[in-house]
Amino acid sequence: MAQKGTLSPDPAPASAKDDPLVLIVDDDAGMREAVVDLLQSVGIEGRAFGSTAELLAAAVPDRPGCLILDVRLPGLGGLEFQTRLDGLGIALPIVFMTGFADVPMSVRAMKAGATDFLIKPFRDQDMLDAVDAALARDRSRRSQRAATMTVESLAATLTPREREVMAEVVKGRLNKQIAGDLGISEVTVKLHRGKVMRKMQVRSVADLVRKVEVLDHEG
Repeated sequence: MAQKGTLSPDPAPASAKDDPLVLIVDDDAGMREAVVDLLQSVGIEGRAFGSTAELLAAAVPDRPGCLILDVRLPGLGGLEFQTRLDGLGIALPIVFMTGFADVPMSVRAMKAGATDFLIKPFRDQDMLDAVDAALARDRSRRSQRAATMTVESLAATLTPREREVMAEVVKGRLNKQIAGDLGISEVTVKLHRGKVMRKMQVRSVADLVRKVEVLDHEG
């Protein structure tokens, strides 16, 4: 697990980088095979593991995906593994499945961010629906992260003074007020303001505010 938000990376071909990948962890070989076959029937790739240790040791492509996780496993159990992933900053959506569920167990899993909790034996369509929702969540997370990284790269081109001016601009301060606050001339404020708008690739203060909000949210 070398990167925040991913398992151990295994570079995928460019043509496959956006194809979903579902990871299945269950100590029942028959269940693993059945879930992989079910996913394959709708065109989704699944990779199965007999334990969380096997998954941790595997090279996994950085692709949209989710984790189908049994609760009771040899070694680190499903709920404990969920906590481990959270501690590592890995935001992979999880669909739990178990034959020994109780209400407190399911509540704990859902409160910790699981997308669904299925009781074995489950209907094929219930599993497909759960996977579909989990994949949608992961795609949304990835899209938001990509947008944030773009804004971060733009903000990194600003000088310290330009950052100060930007902070004042998004507060709605006038050039004259900014000049007084920073102890510089109004003409200099206008020059910095123009550079900020160009570097942040925005045409209006409203657009600038939205991008700064992205940065603030990430921080």
